[in-house]
Amino acid sequence: MSNTLPSSHHSPAWAPLQVPHDRNRPFTDYTRWRLKVSDGGRHIWHFLRTDEEVAAWPQNMVDKYWLGLETGLPALPKATTPYEAARNGYEFYQHLQSEDGHWSGEYGGPMFLLPGVVIGSYISNMGFTVQERLEMIRYLMNKANEDGGWGLHIEGPSTVFGTGMNYVAIRLLGMDAEHPVAVKARKRLHELGGATGIPAWGKFWFSLLGVYDWAGNNPVPPELWLLPDWMPIHPHRWWIHVRQVFLPMSYLYGVRFVMPENDMVLNLREELYPEDYYGVYWPSQRNNIASVDIYHPHTKLYDALSEVLSLYENCSFPPLRRRAVDCAYKLIVWEDENTSYQDLAPVNKMFNLVARFHRDGIENDSWRLHEVKRRDFMWMGPQGMMVCGTNGSQLWDTGFIIQALVETGLATDDVKYRPSLMKALDWLDKSQMRDNPKHFEKAYRHRTKGAFGFSTQEQGYTVSDCTGEGIKSVMYLQNHLDFTPKPVSEARIQDAIDTILSLQNGDGGFASYELIRAGSWMENLNPAEVFGKIMVEYNYPECTTSAITPLAIFRKHYPNYRVADIDLSIQRAVHYLHAAQTPEGGWVGNWGICFTYAAMFATESLALVGETYTTSPYSKKACEFLISKQREDGGWGESYQSCEQNCWVEHKDTQVVQSCWAIMALMYAKYPYIEPIERGVKMVMDRQLPDGSWAQEAIEGVFNKSCAISYPNFKFSFPIWMLGKVDKYLQQLRAGKLPTNGVA
Repeated sequence: MSNTLPSSHHSPAWAPLQVPHDRNRPFTDYTRWRLKVSDGGRHIWHFLRTDEEVAAWPQNMVDKYWLGLETGLPALPKATTPYEAARNGYEFYQHLQSEDGHWSGEYGGPMFLLPGVVIGSYISNMGFTVQERLEMIRYLMNKANEDGGWGLHIEGPSTVFGTGMNYVAIRLLGMDAEHPVAVKARKRLHELGGATGIPAWGKFWFSLLGVYDWAGNNPVPPELWLLPDWMPIHPHRWWIHVRQVFLPMSYLYGVRFVMPENDMVLNLREELYPEDYYGVYWPSQRNNIASVDIYHPHTKLYDALSEVLSLYENCSFPPLRRRAVDCAYKLIVWEDENTSYQDLAPVNKMFNLVARFHRDGIENDSWRLHEVKRRDFMWMGPQGMMVCGTNGSQLWDTGFIIQALVETGLATDDVKYRPSLMKALDWLDKSQMRDNPKHFEKAYRHRTKGAFGFSTQEQGYTVSDCTGEGIKSVMYLQNHLDFTPKPVSEARIQDAIDTILSLQNGDGGFASYELIRAGSWMENLNPAEVFGKIMVEYNYPECTTSAITPLAIFRKHYPNYRVADIDLSIQRAVHYLHAAQTPEGGWVGNWGICFTYAAMFATESLALVGETYTTSPYSKKACEFLISKQREDGGWGESYQSCEQNCWVEHKDTQVVQSCWAIMALMYAKYPYIEPIERGVKMVMDRQLPDGSWAQEAIEGVFNKSCAISYPNFKFSFPIWMLGKVDKYLQQLRAGKLPTNGVA
């Protein structure tokens, strides 16, 4: 769809909708939705309008499962051993593999993504189908808290950021202001103090829309891009998700873009604030952040710097501002072109869209290409249509299940699984990045040659752990199985190893996308209020393990390439993990919840150098920490608040996925006591459903300390992985033999 649409809410693309009150029933016919997978893993949901289309394109198992429809898969014989349970799990999960070889899935959870897509689209005259609008509204209705508001993420308490942004989204999408959901949300927003106290990203979006004044924003000066690259505060030294969001924000702030007023804007000015919008003194709102939203308060240094920059804004030098804006715009274009308009994530994508719309209008190819790729982030589920945290988690999910199949022996257990594995290898072959970005050093990018990204090759960003898990999966398929071809050459595997080695920091750890480019003192300039540890890259136990494990596998199969570098890299990584362990014996997880997740990775790294429960105080301490958290039912369960508080916070319920992580950590450490492991295994097996699947439980992932995010495929890959490995492990324990690790 490429309709040129005016901003007025009277346009058919934004006309008011008759929104049902019952959120539990779909607002569209779910039998007409189809997921189209193409171009190396792109995910696009289509709604079929005619019976002829429906007949020509039947729903498949992937469509039905993710829509929450009956799959029709039969009940399987009840498992009597862990291995049988793992096999039953894959008997189900194999049906969710897409035809091109990867595993699709949602990547939702944050509640500020959908509003950004809606607001950015509204500003840029980019419409949605009626079916998309209805199901986005329904999703927001389903994710509203009991008090009527929304949080930072789907399990979080109501905040001004979540409630304000989603209220605006639900109104722009077509809900009437007097609909009970809108009335309740507006009431909650006013109870929280109204939209004047919305955090920085909310202030910015609302200013673009014209429902907040630019004077209420702290400065986002594009002139920072003109600083010499060597300066410690140059934006290229910031963490990439901050840098790439700041980039279009600085452009839009520099030009003070505001969309034209219309009736909806005028109405929202009345609805968002308990006070008179036109009587607000906006400069006093710059640092007005509702207390319920604050995770990382402004520092005195940041506030002082903002005051200085505000003075500069009153007397900025127009030629310098124009040069800075042009520089920022050039970098925006390079980001779009480096990623085929996928961009890093939906936040910077939608800011980029608005910037390109401002500069180029709707007749330019950039508007059309942004419209095409915007749909990659929109995902249909049982509760409606959400926006994902990236264009998917294709590589991440595929890598884990491939490793599970090979390590457990399921890959060679039955010839009927071979086509699944062959398709996965073909997809992995096509997913590796072959070259560096089109705009490489001048766009401040890290190398990508040989890398794998979190989602697809097209998205184009190196991620340390994804490169590790991706090339590890390739080596498992090509080097550990005797029936697969070898499409990924030794030279390309070496490219991946080179990229991994290029990402190790001075203390031995690995960060996420790039090397650490500035010190943690930069957190004193964190403007985002709702996130922690965002200004620069940090080392992570999870990324470190995902990076060095394939190095260890590589040196077994290819013992003559960069041997000394690989050995040193592994030694330095283990030293980092020793230093990162908490006094209690755990590691703080940064991408999964939380200590169970990090322990699984860390103990695997320690095992690479022979550090286990009986040989290493670090490994022993980790096992004892995990055992101390085991529940009476045999499982483990921790809340996302563990990540916020950097200490173990119990979840109200035991979690299957976290229990699998804990048991895998114990196995990597060669924990010698059978009873705790047997209890945990029994809990996971007891929760397996008759068709071999597991039910969705609490949210699994996290980022930036405070925002939870969903990895629903984890409930398949990790139970299959753990159960398949633990069967042999328990047999060895019962026989009094020291268990081995690694590939079965």
